[in-house]
Parts: sequence; structure tokens; C-alpha cells
Amino acid sequence: MTDPTADLDALLAAFAQMRPRGGPHRPHGGPHGRGPHEGPPPWMRGGPGFGPGMRMAGAPARIRLLDALVHAEHPLSVSEIADAIGVDQPRASRLVQQAVDMGLAAREADPDDARRTRIALTSEGRRRAGDFRGERRERLTRALADFTDDERAELVRLLGKLAASWPRD
Repeated sequence: MTDPTADLDALLAAFAQMRPRGGPHRPHGGPHGRGPHEGPPPWMRGGPGFGPGMRMAGAPARIRLLDALVHAEHPLSVSEIADAIGVDQPRASRLVQQAVDMGLAAREADPDDARRTRIALTSEGRRRAGDFRGERRERLTRALADFTDDERAELVRLLGKLAASWPRD
């Protein structure tokens, strides 16, 4: 039997995007979903040249933004990003601007309409998104350590069924 960690990782990422627009999201385990005292991952706290004002507000939404851009077949408009990550357009605009300011994303002209821009990951944004996915995958592997192969397969089956049935309003 194959290890279903990749399938579970993809399902959990999909569930992260299945929330009503504009509502606050606070995963279990503290304000950043990383346990009660861990705070955001180190790369979300800024870095050289990023002062306290550059701290990532809304780290879970920022992670969803990077994830959406990684999985997109082409650069996305702000409204496409808003739809993909489950926030309203003003919030998506703020998240995009923070990502641009941090060098994680870049605006580029829309080839079909020069008045519009599309958002693409920079190489740094792609690297950091990969870092996050690796961390998430490691946590998932640890969380599944006590599951049998059959239990992992059943979890994938049930989460897949739930995801397929999830209302898409």
C-alpha cells in the first residue's frame, strides 16, 4: 500500500480554502495554527530589511495566497486570488501588497488587458511556499505516525468524500 501523506496534504490544503469569504480564520492551537506558543513560522516574521511593520498580518491567509499562486496555471488577478483563498477583494489586495513588499510576489501586466495586473510568485515566494509545504508535510507525517496503513487509507477516502460533498457557495 502506498503512503497517502501526499493525498492527505492535498486534501488538507483544499480544506484550508473552503471557508466563507471575509470571515476570520483561527485554526486550533493558537492564533497562527502552530501550537499555543509557537507563533508564525520564521519566514512569516520578515527577514533582513523587514521591520516590525512588515510582520505578516494574517499568516494563514498569506499561506493560502502562496499556495494558490503555486498551484495556478498562470498568474492570477486579485479577484481570482480572493476567490481561491476565501477572502473579500480588499483583503486580497492587502495580502497581495504585503507579498509584493516582501518580495514573495510580483505584479505583471495582463497580456489581454494592459490596464489590469496579474500576480505571480517570485523565485523567493516559490521557495518559501515550498518551505511551508515541506513543514506541513513533516507535521502531517508525525500526526499520522500512530495510524495503521488501513486507517490512513480510510482517512484519505473519508476526507476525499467530504471534500467532494463540500458546498461550493
